Amino acid sequence: MSRSVLIVDDDPFIRKLIATTLEDVAGFELVEAADGVEAVDYATAHPPAIVFLDVNMPRLDGIGAAAQLRALPGTEATTIVMLTAAGAERERAARDAGADLFLTKPFSPLDLLRLVDEIGGSA
Repeated sequence: MSRSVLIVDDDPFIRKLIATTLEDVAGFELVEAADGVEAVDYATAHPPAIVFLDVNMPRLDGIGAAAQLRALPGTEATTIVMLTAAGAERERAARDAGADLFLTKPFSPLDLLRLVDEIGGSA
């Protein structure tokens, strides 16, 4: 597994916020995808250490993408962090699909850094 972080959100501003916040953290390579289809395509060839995955996206939403990511060879140890403003029902569905952690939108860069620091040692 690579030391990459896959940032998946249909909002380019959110992707940029996460990438800018993490650009100097722990030697991770940062990769962006605009939807779940792009995320699964990338992870098939390059299983990432961490995936930040928006719940609501076109083509393939975050819950569907999480399930597909969990089914890929080499992603067993990938930490999937759902980016969500959704309620408890969607969080349950995401957890059932394989999500490990949740980061509620809107989030601060400090929250993001803390989360990556917590999981960085195991990624």
